[in-house]
Amino acid sequence: MRAILIFTLTQIKRFFRDPVALFFTILFPLIFLLIFGTIFGNSSNVNFSLAVVNNSQTQISQEFIKQLENSSSAFSIKPVNDLSEAKTKIQRGEIDSIIELPANFGEVGHNKLPSGEIQVYYNPSNPQTGQTIATIMRGIVDKINAGLTQTSPAFEVNEISTGQAGLSQFDYTFSGLLTWTLMVMGLFGFSNQFPSEKKTGALRRIQATPFRSKQMIVGMTLCYTIFTIISVICMLTAGFFIFHWQMQGNWLIFSLFALLGALTMVGIGAAISGWAKNTNQSTPISQIIAFPMMFLSGTFFPRYLMPEWLKSITNWLPLTPINDGLRMITTENQNFLGIWPQLAMTSAWFLIIYIIAFKVFRWE
Repeated sequence: MRAILIFTLTQIKRFFRDPVALFFTILFPLIFLLIFGTIFGNSSNVNFSLAVVNNSQTQISQEFIKQLENSSSAFSIKPVNDLSEAKTKIQRGEIDSIIELPANFGEVGHNKLPSGEIQVYYNPSNPQTGQTIATIMRGIVDKINAGLTQTSPAFEVNEISTGQAGLSQFDYTFSGLLTWTLMVMGLFGFSNQFPSEKKTGALRRIQATPFRSKQMIVGMTLCYTIFTIISVICMLTAGFFIFHWQMQGNWLIFSLFALLGALTMVGIGAAISGWAKNTNQSTPISQIIAFPMMFLSGTFFPRYLMPEWLKSITNWLPLTPINDGLRMITTENQNFLGIWPQLAMTSAWFLIIYIIAFKVFRWE
């Protein structure tokens, strides 16, 4: 263990003397953060995504939903099974608002006229969206009331807060950027380390010493994990002070899960780096592995937008459970029990990857 720690410390000193490595560890992730933060930090939607929960069986409720669906320029209706599922979606940022028609909506009262109240649920972190959608609903309701020709309005619109802080576009993107940082350090950083050392003959000289290959892999893994932690801390600091990102989960749970994710991603880099003879092999392999995970694991684009067949495939990518777990911790305040599928999948990948890394390593 003493030899591993000495080797790790030596590699850390080499790292801080390399300006290129410092750029890709600290500045490069921050550049991505600034770009996506600028895009999503203050953006506004023109088209609103809604979930419609119809608890009424009346004819007028069916007509109302048809009219809502025809308003394609203003609304995009997302299917949900019930109000609970809709509230989960609004909390995750998958929809902007919920329209609920109560069970008595459209029923004929004692005055021989139908009546009812439309419930408009909105995210408390974005009340402007709820107010805008409620205004549109009132416009539809006013037309219905005018057709009924009565003094008191038959149909009304009521705004209700979900009572849960929702997910802004930047919050959703920021957790993905954190996952992307974990991947970059493991795949694009570590994957070229051993091939470069093989080219210079440095590994051949280490092989002549009592220092084992497993010790070297563990030492380099610790080294790049430390680099990854430094990069994540820089990202978190920038997110707090520049874009006012708010952490909703537990910091200890976040730190432990992020550490597991970092070790897993670094393990992939270790497997590629140990197997490849040179950078001509390690670079394309790391890109082949990294880019599908980057775009299909929900890092930059939410997976709920994907078709079901593609989503079922992406569930098995190593980065997907890390990305989903971090997002659920940071935005939904989930504990380890709440993310146990992601924790189990990440742990399984952790074991598989390091078994492969130890098996495929070669000195030359």
